[in-house]
Amino acid sequence: MTQPKHAQDTDNGRYYQDPAGGPDLVSVTNVIDTAVNKSMALVPWGVKLTVEHLFDHWPLLGDRVRDDRTALTREVKAVHRDVREQAANLGDRVHTAAEARLLGAPIADDPEVAPYLHQFDLWLKSWGVVDDDVEATEITVLHRRLGYAGTADLMVWLPSGPAGRRELWLIDYKSSATRRASSVYPENTLQLAALRYAETALLPDDTEEPMPRIERTGVLNLRAKSHALVPMPADRSAHRAFRGALETTRWLHAAKSSYPALAAPAATEPRKAA
Repeated sequence: MTQPKHAQDTDNGRYYQDPAGGPDLVSVTNVIDTAVNKSMALVPWGVKLTVEHLFDHWPLLGDRVRDDRTALTREVKAVHRDVREQAANLGDRVHTAAEARLLGAPIADDPEVAPYLHQFDLWLKSWGVVDDDVEATEITVLHRRLGYAGTADLMVWLPSGPAGRRELWLIDYKSSATRRASSVYPENTLQLAALRYAETALLPDDTEEPMPRIERTGVLNLRAKSHALVPMPADRSAHRAFRGALETTRWLHAAKSSYPALAAPAATEPRKAA
């Protein structure tokens, strides 16, 4: 994942340093990754990838099972992790290209990213987005009172209200090579709510402004051959749910990972039955 300006990796995941010198702030994605159980989806997906890898290499496995079992086991265990890392890397490059497009900056020649960037361009064109509509891109937001921070992909004015009234949207990009353009995860709502109700926005020079009033939130799914803006209900109830996850994350990050064992009492005379 791309590292935002003030973010740093710790033993407990990503935290943001406060440029004003206050306590470090846990990242929104760190909270969600810590508190939201994704194993129900990830475990079957990982098993599927592993089985497919074994089937694809079946003729070559016989000798390796006998002679190279340890290395083969290590390789098979890494299959799903490697696929996830490749997908995350592609997502980072898509984010970088989208930000460059909005800023009018040079974009690296990347054939794998190009189809996703084309879909992003089509989305901008379909909504008639011009430079003046972009409020902010890749901007860090803080909630010092609650102790968290995150990075918003895009704040943009879209003519989505009644009679084409412009509304300020907070949008998060999601790229995938396999999922349908309309598909989202419930935790996307938590992420957007946390960003929406942050109190402070950091400008590139680290000066601060109050968080603007966000009217709508959504996920912009970018696929190689399609795209979709999916509105999400990131309201106050979702923010309360995020705050619960935030408390869980704080507790887990502060909890010890080991405790002294309880020793048995010194030997005594056996008690006589009553």
